[in-house]
Amino acid sequence: MLQPRHDNFKGAEAPAANVPLADESRFARLGFNARSISFFLIAILCAASVWFYADQILVARQVKDAAAYDRPRGNLSDLYPRWVGARELLLNHRNPYFDDVTVEIQKGYYGRAIDPARPNDPKDREGFAYPLYVVFLLAPLMWWPFHDVQLFFYWLLVSATAGSAWLWLRTLRWSLSWLAILATIGLVLGNLPAVQGIKIQQLSLLVAGLIALAVASISKGHLFAGGVLMALTTIKPQLAWEPVAVLLLWAISDWRKRKGFAIGFAATMALLLIGAEIVLPGWWRFFAEAVRQYHQYTGNQSVVEVTLSEVFGAERKDNLAHLSALLLSMAVVIACGVVLWRFRKVKAEGSNFGHAMALVLALTVVVVPMYAPYNQVLLLPAIFVLLKERKEFVSRMRWRRLGFGIGVVVVVWQWVASVGLVFVYYLISRDRALQGWTWPLFGTFAFPLWIFGLIFIHVRTKRPTYFQLDPGAS
Repeated sequence: MLQPRHDNFKGAEAPAANVPLADESRFARLGFNARSISFFLIAILCAASVWFYADQILVARQVKDAAAYDRPRGNLSDLYPRWVGARELLLNHRNPYFDDVTVEIQKGYYGRAIDPARPNDPKDREGFAYPLYVVFLLAPLMWWPFHDVQLFFYWLLVSATAGSAWLWLRTLRWSLSWLAILATIGLVLGNLPAVQGIKIQQLSLLVAGLIALAVASISKGHLFAGGVLMALTTIKPQLAWEPVAVLLLWAISDWRKRKGFAIGFAATMALLLIGAEIVLPGWWRFFAEAVRQYHQYTGNQSVVEVTLSEVFGAERKDNLAHLSALLLSMAVVIACGVVLWRFRKVKAEGSNFGHAMALVLALTVVVVPMYAPYNQVLLLPAIFVLLKERKEFVSRMRWRRLGFGIGVVVVVWQWVASVGLVFVYYLISRDRALQGWTWPLFGTFAFPLWIFGLIFIHVRTKRPTYFQLDPGAS
């Protein structure tokens, strides 16, 4: 209890010494103290620096590079091919997987149709390589001008990303002051994967938000809703199959109590698949061919394969890197499967449910056959778990403290480098800042692998009592 000095209340009656100060307690709950305010201001500075880097340095460098090599630049929105496909299918009854629609997509995405005879033209044809039922999610937007669609989707992804941060904090039972929560959301919105995903309107961010909402719903006992939401995440099947598989195993392990999830998932998937078949019979054959062509002309690789290619000094098509990455990915999946076998018994109401899902999502980022920084938004729950339980993690062995410290450096480097480039931009020259455009990207290769390694070690080395077991689970 504060004991105010009477000479601080000149001209007014001094409050009684034993009367609670309501404003002080309210400020304490909101987190208005020197430490929290400093964290909030630093978070805003870091987030703003990344957005400045993306807008004024990275994009400027890409524009300069495109002009030098005559590379086309249109709206460059990853939403555009999906929106055009939905509009052409539902309004004009055209097959979105066919080449004539692909050419129309290229004219908007790149500004013109790409020409294979031009060596500097992009290799990605930007075809409609999604499950057909994604058109049902985009159908309400197909009458809008695409500029309005972009604006709407921009704020939708901002909301989904901010909301996913708040949902994961609740699922993990991490109690923070409101100011700390706002600072955390600021950092989440101001990290490179999120900034990239928001700027190009990438559906991965929407899927990440749906996963966070699904896991939060399950943790609150809303199993059917969780199943419905997880079915919607399959619009990006490469990101959804790992968490879906683990959650179905969890549901089957105590069918009587958890069948609501499986029923919600199965019912929604049935509606999506049947609806897609009605709209375009045999769509799955076109989709399979589109996926095959997509991997062929983009040569996509997993994070593991990209890293091994760098280690071996190999080219993209090097068989050694590909085979090694395949074997290592299989080993990682098996190792996680062994660790997560205990997951089938965990209660969804406890924070440990979120810990296990954090491992699953980190695994997804590592093994998905596509290296794209925006997918790294799925690492958010793993980072939250490691920060929340940092004292326990680093208290066991010295090498753990070293590993955690390196992880912190890998995570914060993007902000350090971006702030540095902002100073270079204003204090030295714009050209010098553009020359350093790669600085914030140095950690993008190590980031997913290192975070996965830390969360895997954390979950694996916990005692069996780590999981809050449900006695009814088998």
